[in-house]
Amino acid sequence: MSQETTVTFLTQEAYDRLNDELTYLETTGRTEIAKRIEAAREEGDLKENGGYHAAKDQQGVQEARIVTLKNLLAHSKVGVAPESNGIVEPGTLVTAKIAGAEDTFVVGNREIAKDSEYSVYSEQSPIGSAILGLKIGDKTSYTAPNGKEISVEITDVQTWSGQ
Repeated sequence: MSQETTVTFLTQEAYDRLNDELTYLETTGRTEIAKRIEAAREEGDLKENGGYHAAKDQQGVQEARIVTLKNLLAHSKVGVAPESNGIVEPGTLVTAKIAGAEDTFVVGNREIAKDSEYSVYSEQSPIGSAILGLKIGDKTSYTAPNGKEISVEITDVQTWSGQ
């Protein structure tokens, strides 16, 4: 396993929302799951108890989300999205021609644009890593997960306003 840690840009709003979710999951969420497991356990034979197994599965998903949130919050940089200055950076809204079709998306963690209409590409994604540091008018290409080479031309870069 790599010891390298990625720092993620988050707006204050996204950080607060994620921190609230973490607090809920670690307190009320855990209590609710424990009650569901206990109630299902009281129904009898655990081998054939669908409610019990469903509650245990939900508990696993919840605990995984807690670990993810703790890691994300511990390794985040909170602040205002950087002024774009026409350069693709984490926290910018990018318009690009991707394989000839125009698309507008946010570069960064999906949590910063959770309720927006835009797709989000992380800095570590094939397209994200290919375009970081590019300016309006720059062209590049990246290799998609299917092995296909895809061309990209940056047509606009703006500061992400969070909407």
